[in-house]
Amino acid sequence: MISGSMTPLAITDYTLTTCLGAGRAANWDKIDRAESGLKPCDFFDITDLPTWIGEVAGVDQQALPARLANYDCRNNRLAWLALQQDDFLAKASQAIETYGAARVGVFIGTSTSGIHQTELAYFESRDHLPDWYHYRSTHNVFSVADFVQQALGARGVCIAISTACSSSAKVFASAYRAIATGMCDAAIVGGVDSLCLTTLYGFHSLQLVSPDKCKPFDKDRSGISIGEAGGFALLEKDADSPLALLGYGESGDAYHMSSPHPDGEGASLAMQMALDKAGLASEDIDYINLHGTGTLANDAAESKAVAHLFGEHIWASSTKGWTGHTLGAAGIVETGFSLMSITHNRIPSNLHLQQPDDGMRIALPLTAVQQPVRRVLTNSFGFGGSNCSLVVGARV
Repeated sequence: MISGSMTPLAITDYTLTTCLGAGRAANWDKIDRAESGLKPCDFFDITDLPTWIGEVAGVDQQALPARLANYDCRNNRLAWLALQQDDFLAKASQAIETYGAARVGVFIGTSTSGIHQTELAYFESRDHLPDWYHYRSTHNVFSVADFVQQALGARGVCIAISTACSSSAKVFASAYRAIATGMCDAAIVGGVDSLCLTTLYGFHSLQLVSPDKCKPFDKDRSGISIGEAGGFALLEKDADSPLALLGYGESGDAYHMSSPHPDGEGASLAMQMALDKAGLASEDIDYINLHGTGTLANDAAESKAVAHLFGEHIWASSTKGWTGHTLGAAGIVETGFSLMSITHNRIPSNLHLQQPDDGMRIALPLTAVQQPVRRVLTNSFGFGGSNCSLVVGARV
């Protein structure tokens, strides 16, 4: 671990694709109008799972470049769709030309990777998997990082991170360390997670899936709505940009395989570390983008940790009421929302929150707040107590 405060790292471009739409403008428009992208679950003709999902439109219609046909699966199609938004492909190509392909790293978070491709293969034949199935380039966790690197033409360090719901927040920390230690000069970071039967029925078996649209921090919250998303950001050493990664913090609860520490000890440690690396005090943060999944345990633990560090006076909201929980893509998606909050000086509400739970002693806006936003702390907390907090903001 690199200790002490860190030098801000420029974020020169970013994009995201969720159930709200493709690209920054489509997503922020729905946030601004308080329109959720969740819908009753009809993925893969499911009829026995009463829940809501955040499905991205047009994923299965995406055609990968012919030279990368072996990577074809829902997860990599979603990655390709997301890469094409906001001129991100052009910006990434420009960085590769500037620094050289070997000096541009790729760091991608995912939890599902291409699991659905394996599900499809088993549906076709359980005795002998079909010839069109390629585990290495689809289901394999490294598949999406490998695909993104080859699609862009980068040749530097390439890493896939799979720490459940903190995966694509941790890519920022890993990329920062790689740049700080001279392994690369620029990094393409991101996360992609796609809908599959394993996560929908798996979370249902854990009794974590809500039959309603998720309601983070509400007294009647009943669990998560699962979504899918892809997003990317370009980080450059010594580049000129109004936005930057100011700090990061990582911690492990060492408490339980699927439940957070009830007092949010690990979450608190990650947030404090992110503030320390940014060289900031809690009162320097204008908005906290909460992990806020809508489960009883997660929201209770996170609210305790936030109240402990920030008190009751800094606005805090979860954006999962719009997108659902995008799992391994949640970190990059919610970093994107945090950056847009800075750009628009607007704090999203907690969509679907009607009556905050009695134990939530934090400032939860019921409607959007228009105010100056210079620095945002965003939380991503994964299974096993794998926590990551990021501080992003306008460069001073």
